[in-house]
Amino acid sequence: MDKAERHNIARDSLLLRSLPNAVADRLLSDATFREITRGETVFLHGERAQVIHVVLDGWVKLYRVSPNGNEAVVNVFTRGHSFGEAVAFRQQPYPVSAEAVSDCTLMLIAARSFISILEQNPELSLAVIASTFQHLHDLVAQVEQIKAQTGAQRVADFLLRLCNCQTGPCEVTLPYDKALIAGRLGMKPESLSRAFSKLKVAGVCVSRHHAKIEDIKLLQEYAEKDPADSWSKSL
Repeated sequence: MDKAERHNIARDSLLLRSLPNAVADRLLSDATFREITRGETVFLHGERAQVIHVVLDGWVKLYRVSPNGNEAVVNVFTRGHSFGEAVAFRQQPYPVSAEAVSDCTLMLIAARSFISILEQNPELSLAVIASTFQHLHDLVAQVEQIKAQTGAQRVADFLLRLCNCQTGPCEVTLPYDKALIAGRLGMKPESLSRAFSKLKVAGVCVSRHHAKIEDIKLLQEYAEKDPADSWSKSL
């Protein structure tokens, strides 16, 4: 990946896309790059945040480890996504840890440089607010999924987000291992396996790292079905 491609991906991220070209170019000219391998730590819980990360390639997970040693996946980011803005601007310790779940290329933007620009151009703060709001919206959506959807429906929605077509059959590649998918969806690995089996009635066949979907519309209907319908029928 050459420098121009890296800048184009970063420029299209939610954090930078609404900034004037001159401002975005200034930030990108001062940015640094980091190549990391699968399993490598990006940062640890408690470290002081000094940079904003933009994923140019690969996948990164944010997670917390509970006192009993269990890992809770907070979010997973891929190409064009930024993370760590809020704590970096405040120079606060990270509330989570980050780890590469595949080989990754990251762009690092110094928070001090960004803050200096915002002090000179306060109106640009709206772009930062929009990015932070999107992260909050994503977290709310995750909570809503866990509360309102069955495990199989959450998996169905996950697969639909990976589809690059709107109708008909589709085959998708699972972007990371099934244990991480389970954690991302608030499930245990064994529950994920049962969910994949339940999706056979919706035309889904999972084999290793691939999922074949017979009909996208059928899977959408399954994902959007009210779980209370099946509960009421069993009463």
